[in-house]
Formats: sequence, C-alpha cells, structure tokens
Amino acid sequence: MDPQNRPTVSVVVPVKDDAAELDACLHALRHQTEPADEIIVVDNASEDASARVAQAHGVTVIRCDEPGIPAASSAGYDAVRGEIIARLDADGVPDPTWVATIRTVFRDRPDIDAITGGARFFDGPPRLRGPLAWMYLAAYHVAAASALGHPSLFGSNFAMRADAWRSVRGSVHRHDPRVHDDFDLAYHLGREHRIRYRSGLGMRIAVRPFRSARSFAVRFGRGFYTVARHMPGDFPPMRWARRIATRWGGARARGRYAG
Repeated sequence: MDPQNRPTVSVVVPVKDDAAELDACLHALRHQTEPADEIIVVDNASEDASARVAQAHGVTVIRCDEPGIPAASSAGYDAVRGEIIARLDADGVPDPTWVATIRTVFRDRPDIDAITGGARFFDGPPRLRGPLAWMYLAAYHVAAASALGHPSLFGSNFAMRADAWRSVRGSVHRHDPRVHDDFDLAYHLGREHRIRYRSGLGMRIAVRPFRSARSFAVRFGRGFYTVARHMPGDFPPMRWARRIATRWGGARARGRYAG
C-alpha cells in the first residue's frame, strides 16, 4: 500500500466489566499485520480490572461514567485522531488482517463511508457455533435492513470515516442507554452516507446472545425500541421511499452528465 494514500485508523473498544475478554481483544489488535494508528478503550464505569488491563497494553483509556453503550461508544468516536474509526466490542477477537482490510477498503472506495462485517462464535458448543452465528446475524441484518432501507452496522465489527461520524454525532441518541447504538448510528449515517457490507472482516465473538433467553430478548428489545425511537419521521415505508427517490435522482443526474 502506498504510504501516501494510507488512511490512519483509530480503533474504539467500549468496555464494562470485561477484563479477561478485553485482554484477548487487545492482544489480537497488537498482532495485526498492519497495526492501528490508535487504540482507544472507553471504560464505562467498570468495577473490575478492565481499565488496568487496557493501561497494561499501552492504549489510550477514556473514562465514561454515563451509563450505556451509546454514551461510551460516542465518547470514543469523539476522541479519535484517525481518518477511519474502527469499532469492535471487548469480547471481539479480530483476524490478523482486520485493520489492513479496513485500510484497503477505505483507500480504494472513496464512495463508501462505512463498512460492516460478520462474525463467528469462539465459545459455546462447537457444532452449534456456525449455525448460531449465522442465525443471529442473518436475523439482525434482515430485520435492520427492512427498517433502514440499506445495510445496518454490526457493533462488533464495523468501521466508518471520521468525517461521517462528525456529521451525525449531534443527532445520534447517545444519551439514551436503551437504544441499540450501532442500529441507531446506521439510521443517522444512512440518510446521507453510504454503508456497505464487506466480506473479509474476520471477527470472533463470544456466544453471549444465546447464554440466556433474557440476554437474547434484551438485544432484540433494544432493536425494536430503536425503531420506535425514530418514528414517525423514519417510518420504514417512508424511509424506503426517500432512499428510492434519492437513488433515482442520482441515476438520472449521472445519465444527463454522461449524455
């Protein structure tokens, strides 16, 4: 990669009481084929050793006492110095080429403002890891895309341009701990920016969504709440109609220019 066209990448990891998982996450980030330019851990008022683990890895640690992932994530995004913001959770273990792939995509695709990837489980019953991950992520992406009219973001594995974040940071629901933060962010980014799914962003995560019925229900409950939080302006049929009108107008403009 040409160093002159090499976008700088800042990784944001929100954490609350996940010291052991965070240690594995940061170890994987330190062993990337292309290291990140900056790693920011946002400690969301942890009561365990999460902050000390982050400090031991030599990364930047920010304290966010406001409860909720939306507040913690937003605090991290606000603090970055890089051109690209990469996001994963404390229980995420990225493949060695994760940062390099993100850099390449944003270098080669100036028309894309955010990308998201999938994940596979690293714990739980071995034979069920693949089917459970597929079921969980497929259900999320299908449901989210139906509401949004475009791909959503998966909080355990996505990246966006810092400029795109700055354009929406005043409108996201960062102070509402009940919203699904990455789903909410996709609502706001998708109005003016292009989000795309990208294969090759290898990520392993814990099987937490399936550890209990309550855990599963909480995640999907936050999704439904996030949809309701954006009513009536983002009522799904209205949002789809705006997206179609925007694409049709853009296609016609390109046709006139080509002619």
